[in-house]
Parts: sequence; structure tokens; C-alpha cells
Amino acid sequence: MAEKTLAGKTVEVNDEGYLLNRDDWDKDLAAEMAKEDGIELTDKHYEVLEYLREKEAAGESLTIRKVGKSGITDIKGLYQLFPGGPLKLSSKYAGIAKPASCV
Repeated sequence: MAEKTLAGKTVEVNDEGYLLNRDDWDKDLAAEMAKEDGIELTDKHYEVLEYLREKEAAGESLTIRKVGKSGITDIKGLYQLFPGGPLKLSSKYAGIAKPASCV
């Protein structure tokens, strides 16, 4: 476990960069995390992030298929928004734990 300064605040992250405390999350922090990976977050990105936070808080398991059926974006769109690991990256930027379905 390590500390990292993002968007002017120091947060605790695990070895893969996921926040350890979901309450540390805000949009500025998400934007900075994404920028480190070369992704500029748009309103559509934030819709996905809010959806993931809401579902995770409700105790639901997260899958790419579930996000694709959310009405926010389809699976192809999710891959375009978060290339190289859509659920893994979107969960990281949403400030939640990496889903069990992600390697």
C-alpha cells in the first residue's frame, strides 16, 4: 500500500493504483488518474464511473456485459472509452476495487 498525491490530495492506493478508500474519490481525482494513462475523461466517461460507483455501493457484481446493458454505452463503446481494459480502468477511475472478473 502506498500514498499518492492526485488532484492536490494525498490518497492511499494499492499496488495497482486502486483507491483503498472509495470516499476519497472525486471527479478531479478521476481525471488525474485517467490522464496518467493518456485518457481525457468526458461526460460519457463520468456517466460510466457514476454507474459503477452506484452498482458497487449496492453490492452488485460488475461485469462488462452489465455496463453494456446499462443504457449508457454498449460494450463496443465501453472499449472505446476505456481502451486496453474497460472494466479494469473504469473501476480504477471510479475509485472502487478492481472487479473479481478482471485479471
